Amino acid sequence: QEHAYPADELMPLTCRGRVRGQEPSRGDVDDALGKFSLTLIDTLDTLVVLNKTKEFEEAVKKVIKDVNLDNDIVVSVFETNIRVLGGLLGGHSVAIMLKEKGEYMQWYNGELLHMAKELGYKLLPAFNTTSGLPYPRVNLKFGVRHPEARTGTETDTCTACAGTLILEFAALSRFTGTSIFEEYARKALDFIWEKRQRSSNLVGVTINIHTGDWVRKDSGVGAGIDSYYEYLLKAYVLLGDDSFLERFNTHYDAIMRYISQPPLLLDVHIHKPMLNARTWMDSLLAFFPGLQVLKGDIRPAIETHEMLYQVIKKHNFLPEAFTTDFRVHWAQHPLRPEFAESTYFLYKATGDPYYLEVGKTLIENLNKYARVPCGFAAMKDVRTGSHEDRMDSFFLAEMFKYLYLLFADKEDMIFDIEDYIFTTEAHLLPLWLSTTNQTISKKNTTTEYTELDDSNFDWTCPNTQILFPNDPMFAQSIREPLKNVVDKSCPRGISRAEESLGSGPKPPLRARDFMASNPEHLEILKKMGVSLIHLKDGRVQLVQHAVQAASSLDAEDGLRFMQEMIELSSQQQKEQQLPPRAVQIVSHPFFGRVVLTAGPAQFGMDLSKHKAGTRGFVATIKPYNGCSEIANPEAVKEKIALMQRGQCMFAEKARNIQKAGAIGGIVIDDNEGSSSDTAPLFQMAGDGKNTDDITIPMLFLFSKEGNIILDAIREYEAVEVLLSDKAKDRATIFKGKMIPNYIIDSS
Repeated sequence: QEHAYPADELMPLTCRGRVRGQEPSRGDVDDALGKFSLTLIDTLDTLVVLNKTKEFEEAVKKVIKDVNLDNDIVVSVFETNIRVLGGLLGGHSVAIMLKEKGEYMQWYNGELLHMAKELGYKLLPAFNTTSGLPYPRVNLKFGVRHPEARTGTETDTCTACAGTLILEFAALSRFTGTSIFEEYARKALDFIWEKRQRSSNLVGVTINIHTGDWVRKDSGVGAGIDSYYEYLLKAYVLLGDDSFLERFNTHYDAIMRYISQPPLLLDVHIHKPMLNARTWMDSLLAFFPGLQVLKGDIRPAIETHEMLYQVIKKHNFLPEAFTTDFRVHWAQHPLRPEFAESTYFLYKATGDPYYLEVGKTLIENLNKYARVPCGFAAMKDVRTGSHEDRMDSFFLAEMFKYLYLLFADKEDMIFDIEDYIFTTEAHLLPLWLSTTNQTISKKNTTTEYTELDDSNFDWTCPNTQILFPNDPMFAQSIREPLKNVVDKSCPRGISRAEESLGSGPKPPLRARDFMASNPEHLEILKKMGVSLIHLKDGRVQLVQHAVQAASSLDAEDGLRFMQEMIELSSQQQKEQQLPPRAVQIVSHPFFGRVVLTAGPAQFGMDLSKHKAGTRGFVATIKPYNGCSEIANPEAVKEKIALMQRGQCMFAEKARNIQKAGAIGGIVIDDNEGSSSDTAPLFQMAGDGKNTDDITIPMLFLFSKEGNIILDAIREYEAVEVLLSDKAKDRATIFKGKMIPNYIIDSS
């Protein structure tokens, strides 16, 4: 409220609101923003869980008075449904509960529900497709097909985008008695079920909304599919419709057969489910152990959760994606709550205090590494600890809720959480909706093609009496073998792709062994349907045409070879790139909390070898471009010099400031508005000559990050920074120095 209201999100580094159109576009991420005070709506029911009833009452009044849903803005149907429609319905659910208790919200008359219904009608135009699958985006004011809508040309949507609507839409129908919402959401789910790959019972990641053809044919339990599975099981819990449970169990059987490779969950091809589709996992799959708890399948939930926890212990946070041998694949972490969610559900199911320790670690890491003066900042890179100017609404909607519930006793709660089901955004919907306004005739469309092992139906909701026959060590005995699974020293088990070859023939050619000059290798490629194209610049390009392979087995070998080749080339590219560096502001009032992502230099001190980094006060040089002799050496001596990019080589700037006595340099981009949020990492190249004479560290900041330092100089004059390969925690920075009390208190 203090910094960002009524914006959709808080920008925690610059302490202002993120308003769409006023900040550089971040692409699809911005589709969640609709100028409808997103974070406020998403956080309503969190306030009641946290027992902040007065604040909830004020927040609801603000939403009713200030929020406008009729904006000419294109938003994601999926995000708007789970965050805004879900937020309004969750707010309404707890508002009527409080009103009934007789102390708070006595004035409330369903205003949030009226807004939810208005928003529901604004999302309906997206469903105007022959398949019933919604368009991925809708204009809140003009819908989809209207000439001013600026959307409606898309052909694809993700499975989760179309399959994560039933809880909110059915709740809206049940609360209001208007059946159309539930009907539309059911139709979309029915269509996905019809289009599942019949031989594997898996679904792909993206689907054509007009034809129903799978566009991306890989399948997993992470991004793009995750909450589709979650909503099938939860739709059964909330609506009591057996067909949803049968569908879920059919899919679950396939997931455990093909995707689950304990403790890993690996994407596979829907048509060839024994073939892994990639060698990395994304962080969204962290929700899956929680869903397994709801299903009652505890052992694999404990195993996957433990593996994820080992990754977190290594990097402080779960990177957005990591490889099967637990290296970082995508280094960002936008403070996602899925792991905390699974931790909460595992604690509920096992009562094992180990999961309280896990929760404590999560809270300590958030306070230590993500907390900044105006909130909590997403991690730009878990390896360096640098921040992004971003705090998504789900952080307050979900992370705070699950962590509070993990530690809350029954007497800490003003209502019984067991009376509600959580949506995928952790909004609360009351279970009594299952018997209200049942306007849909239940027809069972599932059984006709389900042939399942009956043991799949043995359990649906966890019953601790059966799961843990008086054995408090049960969960620990499952975790124990996984304790060192992430350790570098631990040899990687062979992958299923390799295993399936077993004692049979080994792959005819591995990507790492391939040589374009070896005629024997070229012969093998030909057999696998892979052809070699020589490019003008001397490089070679590989193309596979499965139809040209000698047999279907050879074609499969060819596919595997191509995948290995892609992995190998992306690994080599990564190895050529220097990792990002960190600029940490350590002086008052930042005290190490603000960490900026910096580009490295291919010359000067290598900060990865000087772990302590270089610490000093900053000084702006004259001339600001640093391209000639420094005119203010007395100001620069023993300081870290700030200069602007442009007009000469980076190495020349470095030599000039080194000569003036600087102990390090920061080059700030001259392209106004550039930011590490939207631009790829930048490396400063040498000048083609020997640069061994440059011994000081040099780092590059984009304009937005550079301005954070320049603004700090304007406000506080003396600004001290630490240049390092990885942000240091505050205990290390202030070793032997006084830390202000409030820094200690809040961390």
